Amino acid sequence: MEIRPILSALMRSKVSMILIGLQVALTLAIVCNALFIIGQRLDLMNRPSGMNEADTFMFGSSGFGQGYDGRAVMKSDVALLRQIPGVADATTTNSVPMSGGGWGSGISLQPKQKTSSADTTFYMVDDHGLSTFGVNLVAGRDFTPAEVEDHDQGQRVQPPVIIVSKALADKLFPNGDALGKQVYLDEDEPRSTIIGIVEKAQEPWVDSKDVENATFIPYYLPYGNYTRYLVRAEPGRRDEVMKSVEQKMAEANPSRIIGKLRSMQQVRREAYANDRAMAIILGAVIFALLAITALGIVGMASFWVAQRTRQIGTRRALGATKFDILRYFQTENFIITTMGLIAGGILAYGLSLWLMQQYQSPRLPWYYVPIGFVCLWLLGQLAVLGPAMRASRVPPAVATRSV
Repeated sequence: MEIRPILSALMRSKVSMILIGLQVALTLAIVCNALFIIGQRLDLMNRPSGMNEADTFMFGSSGFGQGYDGRAVMKSDVALLRQIPGVADATTTNSVPMSGGGWGSGISLQPKQKTSSADTTFYMVDDHGLSTFGVNLVAGRDFTPAEVEDHDQGQRVQPPVIIVSKALADKLFPNGDALGKQVYLDEDEPRSTIIGIVEKAQEPWVDSKDVENATFIPYYLPYGNYTRYLVRAEPGRRDEVMKSVEQKMAEANPSRIIGKLRSMQQVRREAYANDRAMAIILGAVIFALLAITALGIVGMASFWVAQRTRQIGTRRALGATKFDILRYFQTENFIITTMGLIAGGILAYGLSLWLMQQYQSPRLPWYYVPIGFVCLWLLGQLAVLGPAMRASRVPPAVATRSV
């Protein structure tokens, strides 16, 4: 089949060709970047926290009334929690990964260092903290009961020993020799010795650039009369244990209010709610764009079939087969789509560059555009298939009488 007659026919319908080409170009540019953003959001949503999320839940306790001793209640509560059937372990903590609130600071290798060597979050736990979090200790040892100190709110954070995440250890000591080294959580002495390294532990802030920099500190730290507890249930018993814990805690001390119990899976859902909403919205935009583009191609092809009835009949009378007519419209659509895709490819990379400059978004990987080319080529061919098949079925005699 010669391309020249097809191009000649297209030149007589420049406006339609340009509009469909622009539609294809915009669709490619937006769809490629939207899919890339969706992929980023899904990666964030599926990013492991380092915890045993499936079996773990958290809750808070707020005491009231005169003589309420928050620290004493805290210690008796964790002892009670560990005795409840189905509880694998329990600890007090000031925060948990993905919760959105916590305590963060800089960590330095030298005293009075002007700029900290790294930023980190602090998880204040007892000697059951690592077990309850479910993190994997890959080097060193856990805290001992004797190392857990009573800490007051507002007091400086100066623990003799700490446990850090591997990401933080590698940041501070790139040579991999963090174990046993001393660091400064405060500007002055005393120093803190790294006695253990866990494989992974996220910060409470999911959008932090140092999201895997975490430090475990052996402190008992009630916030006045408020205490947060973390409980890890035996596998498969989390929901059952949550009910038991709520009942036992309320019975143990009526001078307090037990807050809502939240599983770590719920904490994750809430933390990434905006990312999930963005992925859904962008998915809907992609579907709408592809649908509109397909309908535009169908409408254009149907209009051209109606306008070219005489031309189709003449070609059929001169010996053109149904396949020839079908191939003609498929080739015509392929040319229009290709022209739009070339412009769309340039526009896609340009949009990616703009997103990089305005929102510090990563660069669009090169392979998104070629994949988009193939998908929109297929979409265009499928969209034009119906009108093209109707054109191929026009009998020569009917086409001639319609002139």
